Amino acid sequence: MIETAAETGRAFQPTEYVKGDFTSGLLLLCDHARNTVPEPYGDLGVPAEQFERHIGYDIGARAVTLELAKRLNAPACLTTYSRLLIDPNRGDDDPTLIMRLSDGAVVPGNAKVDTKERAIRIDRFHKPYHDLIDQTLDAMMEVSEPPVIVSIHSFTPVWRGVPRPWHVTVLWDSDPRAVQPMLEGLRAQEDIVVGDNEPYDGALKNDTMYRHATRRGVAHALLELRQDLIADAAGAVDWADRLEPVLRKIAGMSDCRRIQHFKSRSDAA
Repeated sequence: MIETAAETGRAFQPTEYVKGDFTSGLLLLCDHARNTVPEPYGDLGVPAEQFERHIGYDIGARAVTLELAKRLNAPACLTTYSRLLIDPNRGDDDPTLIMRLSDGAVVPGNAKVDTKERAIRIDRFHKPYHDLIDQTLDAMMEVSEPPVIVSIHSFTPVWRGVPRPWHVTVLWDSDPRAVQPMLEGLRAQEDIVVGDNEPYDGALKNDTMYRHATRRGVAHALLELRQDLIADAAGAVDWADRLEPVLRKIAGMSDCRRIQHFKSRSDAA
């Protein structure tokens, strides 16, 4: 049985779990789903409006993830805390795990984070999310072939004054199995601009995909959607419409439903 935060009696629940069919062929993730900061951290000394920006969470990503989980009857694992508290998409040893400065915004509540406080945040917030993913993936693999892991993120439409042209991008490391059909399915929609490993590179040592997919040989892809396109309910539904058939096809591909290891580009050094 998978234990979620809601079942442990914690005052703050660091994870959100959506039940789904373990044979669906898909496991959905949303690392930066919300912008909540639990007690006793208050607002981390950051003005409220900063939490509404991309530095606080991935705008619209949760809504798209929940809509896809419902349509595809796929399990989904999401966080419930702001990435300003701790970033679940970073390894335990990553220097950007707890940010003191994020896109120009100073985070006073993180200024004096020491080794002890870092360990506390990992134990209370970071670890439960990754434990939930591991438990869900293990449970799915007990009853069916390995699922494809799809992580839903969003990116700001303008960065440092420069507009970003993409509507959606696919980030990946070295495993092309789910990525190539995903790119093909998205590029077949001629009214959108699709990026490949833009505006970020998908190879990041010990991030969520490395930890749960690359390391375990599970096919995967990270989707980045432009935030202005999914900031409201209508936008989330529109993008679920676009993504649903693409993900259904990938979930049915035998090559994507087996263990195969690909060396990470982040291990090259």
